[in-house]
Amino acid sequence: MDFDIAFDRLLGHEGGYSNNPADPGGETMWGITIAVARRHGYTGPMRDMPRETAKAIYRADYWNLARGDELPAAVAFQVFDASVNHGVNRAIKWLQAAAGTIPDGIIGPQTLAACNGMEPKTLALLFNSARLLFYTDLPTWATFGKGWTRRVAGNLKYAAGDA
Repeated sequence: MDFDIAFDRLLGHEGGYSNNPADPGGETMWGITIAVARRHGYTGPMRDMPRETAKAIYRADYWNLARGDELPAAVAFQVFDASVNHGVNRAIKWLQAAAGTIPDGIIGPQTLAACNGMEPKTLALLFNSARLLFYTDLPTWATFGKGWTRRVAGNLKYAAGDA
């Protein structure tokens, strides 16, 4: 999976500017929260944050930490998207549980070997089942559940086509 493709897909989910009072992430642009933008040195209005700034943040804080370049293509985007939406540590733990390794939140040689030794689409299905179950337990399910379900359904279509 190429990062540029994964990034474009992600923006299809994350969109542009948002400031929904029901969203615990608060003000966002390109899916990047104001807290993350500030941590990366962006000081301007969130509405004006350049796409390339978001891309650099996504690569450094999510794609690289989830080791997207080393995961099977059918799983790399799934883990990247979940890392953005739920945090890298949680997404990695779901991946490890799906792959049958100890869920410690760190992708090391054992996790990579297990992931690369499984049928990628099976791994993607197991991963996304954990993600959907997690969503249903969130207190904001009534507000955002339909959108989250559509997000994962779209991701499953990507996984079916990713080699």
